[in-house]
Amino acid sequence: MRFQYDTIGERFVESKTVAAFSAADTHTLLGALDALGGVSGLDTLDLACGYGYNTRLLARGGARRAVGVDISEEMIRLARAHGVIGADDVATLEGAVGADSSPEPSEDDAVAAALAPGAVAPGAVATGPAGSTPGRAAPRDTSIEYVVADTAKLPQLGPFDLATAVYLFSQATDRSALHAMFRSIRANLRDGGRLLAIVPNAGAYPHVDWSPYGVRIVDRVHEGDAPLLKAQFLTRPSVDFEFREWAHADLAEAAVEAGFATVGWQPNRTPPPDGARDEAYWTAYRAWPISSLMTCTA
Repeated sequence: MRFQYDTIGERFVESKTVAAFSAADTHTLLGALDALGGVSGLDTLDLACGYGYNTRLLARGGARRAVGVDISEEMIRLARAHGVIGADDVATLEGAVGADSSPEPSEDDAVAAALAPGAVAPGAVATGPAGSTPGRAAPRDTSIEYVVADTAKLPQLGPFDLATAVYLFSQATDRSALHAMFRSIRANLRDGGRLLAIVPNAGAYPHVDWSPYGVRIVDRVHEGDAPLLKAQFLTRPSVDFEFREWAHADLAEAAVEAGFATVGWQPNRTPPPDGARDEAYWTAYRAWPISSLMTCTA
C-alpha cells in the first residue's frame, strides 16, 4: 500500500470528479473547523495531504503555518506543482470536489466564511480577521510547506495547534504502525491541540453498495491485524487501490495509548442538495456513510 499513490498520481485528482463522498468529507471537516472557531493564526498540520487540497484550505482560512505531509513523493510533487494559493489550477482542482454541476465555493466566500474567526456555517459570508475585508479570505501570507514522510516515523515538525488527517489511518499496515502514527501526531501537537480525522466506517461491505458515491469495494481479505479491502475509484477507467479496515475501537485504543486526553466521534455531514445530488441521494448516503469524523484532544 505504501507506494500505491505514487502510481495513482494524477488519477487520484481525477477521482474527485465522481467522488461524492469527498464532497461530504470536505463539508464535514469544514463544519468541525468552524465549530472550533476557525484556523486563523493557528499552526496546522495536514497528514496524508495528497495533492494539497486540505492544506490549501487551511492556508486560505488564515492559518499561520500549514504543513502538508504525505508518504507519496508523487502526491507531494503534485501538491508543490499547484503553487501559489488562489492560482487558476487550484480553483480547477477544488471545483472537482463538489458535484460536476455545482462547483466548490470560491476563495472569497465559503472557505473564508467557514474558517475565519467568528465564522458561521460553511457557505455563509463572515467577517475575517482584523484588517481584512469582510466576506473575503484571510491574507495570503501563510507559510505552506510540503514534506515527504511516513506519519508512523514523523520527525518533529511542530508544535502544532491542529492536525487534520483524511483517510490516513486506513493506510496503517498493522497495529504497530497504527499506534506509531498516533504517537507521532501527539508528539507534534501542543497540549490542548486537536486532531480531526476522517476515517472509514467498518463493516458495510458486502451489504452496502457505495458505487453511487464514487467508490466500489471489490473484496475483503481477512489477514493480519485488520482486513485488507480492495477497492476502486470509479473514474473512467477505474483506479484500483486498497486500505485496511480498522474498527473505530482500534483507532480509539491507539489514540488513548498515544496520550490523547479525549476521543470522540461525529457523523458524516452532507452538503446541501443541488441539481446533481438531491436530498434523496444524500439521505441514502447518510444511512450508510463511507466515513465518520474522529476528534481527539491532546
